[in-house]
Amino acid sequence: MGGWELFFNSLLPMITGAIQYTIPLTLISFTGGMILALITAMMRISKSRILQIPAAVYVSAIRGTPLLVQLFIIFYGLPNLGVNLDPFISATIAFILNVGAYGSEILRASILSIQKGQWEAAYTIGMTRWQALYRIILPQAARVSVPPLSNSFISLVKDTSLASLVLVAELFRKAQEIAARTYDFLLLYVEAALIYWVICLLLSLVQIAIEKRLDRYVAK
Repeated sequence: MGGWELFFNSLLPMITGAIQYTIPLTLISFTGGMILALITAMMRISKSRILQIPAAVYVSAIRGTPLLVQLFIIFYGLPNLGVNLDPFISATIAFILNVGAYGSEILRASILSIQKGQWEAAYTIGMTRWQALYRIILPQAARVSVPPLSNSFISLVKDTSLASLVLVAELFRKAQEIAARTYDFLLLYVEAALIYWVICLLLSLVQIAIEKRLDRYVAK
């Protein structure tokens, strides 16, 4: 089979893997991770040590260990405790925990970057701390956090390739399967890289659109 013929024949299986697994895995993991990140960030900035300590330990543990190791612990390690999870679910849990830890630090830094005058102005018109946070601080923090969170999202798209190691039939897993049959590793891995690149370029355009929309929430 010629190079171009192999390229085009393998394109559909890879795109199918991206649509069925890579993209859903990314969206579900990022959504779940951001919910966890927001909760963790709120715990980190709270005045209660009871909330601060477990959140800090969670963030430290996740940031201090490789994502691949976390993935292997969940998929290959938990069965030793009698917990057997589907490959897709295992990957989703690992990515949610990872996004939650890194995302919480981005959100926390964004919230803390807002000038104290914004808090004081909210208090002077009778808002509580949580009202000020929800109506004044978070909209501005959202604008600040968009670039780093967008980068995290794009990185997550690429990180989903690690799910191939726990048998999730995503984009890169399809490339591996075809390469194992044809032995044309260079062509197929470059093709997979190109598909990831196109996805990330499209996401970058979405990032720019979101940043422009959130500009109106920034205090000038």
